[in-house]
Amino acid sequence: MHIEFTKHAREQMKERNISEEEVIETIKSAKKTQKIDDIHYARKNTGRAVIEVVYVRENYIKVITVYPI
Repeated sequence: MHIEFTKHAREQMKERNISEEEVIETIKSAKKTQKIDDIHYARKNTGRAVIEVVYVRENYIKVITVYPI
């Protein structure tokens, strides 16, 4: 699965100390998911925090933003 990150998502990950691996793992094995229109929300406890990844799925996954809950 090909995953791309928007500039905004990268900035938020850096600011919030969330790794690319944590984001990918959340998308792959989220404990809670929701889809509203074309926007996907994936939530998972990483051990350090519960994070939510917001993304769209086209021919690939584009991560829009990431934040702790």
